[in-house]
Amino acid sequence: MRQFLATAIFVASASWAAAPVHAQHNHPAPEKLGRVNFPVSCSRAVQNSFNHAVALLHSFAYTPAQQEFAAIAQRDPQCAMAHWGVAISYYHQLWDPPISPSGLEAGALEIQNAQNLASNTSEREQEFIQALAVFYESVSRSPARIAALAYVNAMRDAATQNPDDAESQIFYALALLAIASPSDAAHTNQKLAAQMLEPLFQRYPGHPGIAHYLIHAYDHPELARQGIAAARAYCKIAPSAPHALHMPSHIFTLLGLWQDSIRSNLAARTAAHQQGDIGEELHSMDYLMYAYLQAGRFDDAATILADLRAIPDLPVAEYKVTYAAAIMPVRLAAERRQWDDAIKNSADPRAAPQFRAISEWANSVAASHLGKIPEGELHLRNLQELLHEVRKGGDDYWTSQLEIQALEGEGWLAHVRGDDRHAISSLGTAALQEDALAKRPITPGPVIPAREQLAELLLEIDQPADALREYEHVLKNSPRRRNALSGAARAAALSGDTNKARQLDQQFKALY
Repeated sequence: MRQFLATAIFVASASWAAAPVHAQHNHPAPEKLGRVNFPVSCSRAVQNSFNHAVALLHSFAYTPAQQEFAAIAQRDPQCAMAHWGVAISYYHQLWDPPISPSGLEAGALEIQNAQNLASNTSEREQEFIQALAVFYESVSRSPARIAALAYVNAMRDAATQNPDDAESQIFYALALLAIASPSDAAHTNQKLAAQMLEPLFQRYPGHPGIAHYLIHAYDHPELARQGIAAARAYCKIAPSAPHALHMPSHIFTLLGLWQDSIRSNLAARTAAHQQGDIGEELHSMDYLMYAYLQAGRFDDAATILADLRAIPDLPVAEYKVTYAAAIMPVRLAAERRQWDDAIKNSADPRAAPQFRAISEWANSVAASHLGKIPEGELHLRNLQELLHEVRKGGDDYWTSQLEIQALEGEGWLAHVRGDDRHAISSLGTAALQEDALAKRPITPGPVIPAREQLAELLLEIDQPADALREYEHVLKNSPRRRNALSGAARAAALSGDTNKARQLDQQFKALY
């Protein structure tokens, strides 16, 4: 089997580079995307374009990738893999939902076209086509997570049959990450993907997909330090791709490297705005706001919110847009514990129920902190109704998130009613559930970790030693988190541990 990775740097053609900024999804292609070579049984004239389209795909520039694959199919009507490329561009494996109804319809047609032409391709190409055909066949009659499992099994066979083909291993690693369970404390799939990708990273340091997927594999507190090299590399490999500029901040956020995260997301936001990619822009803005808040740069965080509110006609159907728009105003108010602002938050009624729940959570918790029990009860009921709606939809991850939010709302209501035993129990259960659930890539983290809320409650009811223990648990998973550091310093001082209080206070001051 030939070695399939070359060293050519792919640069957008003049026609792409001169393209105007398009609305929302019609993005001009990035120019510097890294080094990819994916040989196919098409005409030699389209090989470079195919490599370029795959490089776009590896940085989740799905629309430009789809457009380029479609152009290849027009130039070479017998190129089966061009149709595979269009079809896989509709399958956004690490996004939620991974495929839209329109994408399902269009992708199914394209993969059928690829199958019709597959007899003229290599065995390796047929394995790629067949694996994706398995996904489309399954997702037409089963939930997306079942289809993703069928796809990963097919890609495993392709990777096994082609052990020397880098792209087979890379696409299999991505498929593994797509089915990783957020409740798997052992991070089995992430570790398996990293085990495959790390040797490839050493052999092919300029490949965008390898560095990108390593960051996703290590996007967890227990693994984040292993992702530093990939994080530092990816933004240099594909500096014109907004997603490549943003992705390092996943690792920086988990390690509390706030200035690094700020720089990463400022660059990503600028690139996304220039390319008209509203989803990537708002995604970067959410991570940027989180980093600003942890660094104590509240005015900068407020500017981000003002910028958000100045954007007209946000596309509420786009997952990343709706989530960021829902959570950013809540972050700004709740992180500063400005409950008068938090209680004023209202959700876009067109948003999905899990995103409307963010405002109901903020309203309920804020009302309890302000002593407004009837309002807290009303918003908690609204939150519980949204939980019921999400549970009926069968989304286990968001069901768990809303269960945690409801427990937090119950806990603060119990406290304001004077039932601190119930309050501790509710917030403690919420903390345990949150600890057991890995975050999705869409978010830098919860607005206020459940365990941090428990620690604040314990401080408020004069249990500083217990509060300190909870704050230290938060800081283990979220190093240099601002309110956890300040709360831990206060708890240490109140519990008589002056040395620890001084150390924590110094760490807190270092944030500025």
